[in-house]
Amino acid sequence: MTGISGAAAARAADAMLQTLGGTEVILLFAAAGMPADAAAQLGLVDPGVEQVVIAPVVVVELTTETNGPRRRIELLAGHAAMAEQVSQRNVASAEVLFETALGLVYCGEVFHIEGFVVERLGGVTYLYRVAAVS
Repeated sequence: MTGISGAAAARAADAMLQTLGGTEVILLFAAAGMPADAAAQLGLVDPGVEQVVIAPVVVVELTTETNGPRRRIELLAGHAAMAEQVSQRNVASAEVLFETALGLVYCGEVFHIEGFVVERLGGVTYLYRVAAVS
């Protein structure tokens, strides 16, 4: 059998991401816990956000139009980084993480997730590409 397997592609992508930058981003999620007082029941208390660190990732700055968003980035995350967070947050997949995230923080700036693409080889996910704007 020739070619590259999905598991090998996932290991290669993780190694590439660590070598090319190995930076981190923070995904923001709505906090689940609320205080039990009356103000919280009336919606007067902000539950806050939970921060989830994703690393290693590579962030690519993309060009933007003059009338568009101020800043546009593409985030590349490997299978290993996302699998760890999927396990910790007890969700079905990394796709669920991206769909339910309020946004992401990179270099102290909050970005809105526009969309994401899951790269697969041989039925195995090896890379996540996330587009985000500020």
